[in-house]
Amino acid sequence: MKLDAFSHILPRRYFEEMQKFVTDPGSLKRWLELDALHDVEARLEMMDEFGPDYQQILTLSSPPIELLAPPEASPGLARLANECMRELCDRYPERFPAFVASLPMNAPESAVREIDHAVDVLGARGVQVFTNVNGEALDSPRFAPVFGAASDRELGVWMHPTRSAAAADYRTETTSRFEIWWAFGWPYETSAAMARMVFSGMFDRHPGLRVVTHHMGAMIPSMEGRIRLGWADQFGSRTDDPEYASLVSRLEREPIEYFRDFYADTALSGSAIGTRAGLEFFGSERVVFASDCPFDPEGGPMYIREMIKVIDELDISEEVRHRIYEGNVRDLMRLHDHAVTQG
Repeated sequence: MKLDAFSHILPRRYFEEMQKFVTDPGSLKRWLELDALHDVEARLEMMDEFGPDYQQILTLSSPPIELLAPPEASPGLARLANECMRELCDRYPERFPAFVASLPMNAPESAVREIDHAVDVLGARGVQVFTNVNGEALDSPRFAPVFGAASDRELGVWMHPTRSAAAADYRTETTSRFEIWWAFGWPYETSAAMARMVFSGMFDRHPGLRVVTHHMGAMIPSMEGRIRLGWADQFGSRTDDPEYASLVSRLEREPIEYFRDFYADTALSGSAIGTRAGLEFFGSERVVFASDCPFDPEGGPMYIREMIKVIDELDISEEVRHRIYEGNVRDLMRLHDHAVTQG
């Protein structure tokens, strides 16, 4: 069995409601062109190429709910998204065995309530956040109750990058050029969010926290030496902030060990080099198969096909391959059957 742990969808009812909050219709151009993103029949037909042993864990596609709707409306939008996900899992359990719940992160109290409802009533097996909440870092005290709730329940937290062309490449410019905001900006966003979680002590405060990073932990595997020796071992030497000198000593473990505690998915657009690096850094117990479907040049199947090829050609044991394809995500989500029933 191949369980695709990070595939994106916009269920039809949610997609129609979501569009009411979009102020720039032109920004939806790509979403409208990807049939498999919001047309479930097109998605099922696309999935048929990979046989009955290929399934998807459903996660809501960007844009983030909190970017679309203000705090008074985002909880309702999140509830609709999660109800739609439950409906898809109930209707097609052989294709969608579980879903990850969406949260209204610009309304943290409502986000905690939505965790309770999504897990206890709808049967969600994880929650999704983005790397910032409308520009606010995830280690902000406002969001501590959300991560505390996820930690207490030992829920996996799927973390997706968010950044737009408005984040300029240089301070003398007003927008990012050449889609640098996406190609390099998204890996930076993920890496920065991971670092904020580590150095702010989130994992010490919330020991049950399990975070799944998109795109194989972004920059972290290739920056192992820079983090371990160049950064953490010289922490505070490049700044005059007196707090930095003692910050690392307040952590319970070495910083690099916290970075290794993240889970990472294989959604690397078919990169064998990146997959090998991530597997070596995070270890086979924390890597999960994912495709980034349907955001590829073919509208869905290409990244699935390419990532399966990469994983099948890795010089690893069949036991490790099994963990990557399904074992790790089953343990993470407590999925021990092919389907999960509501509630």
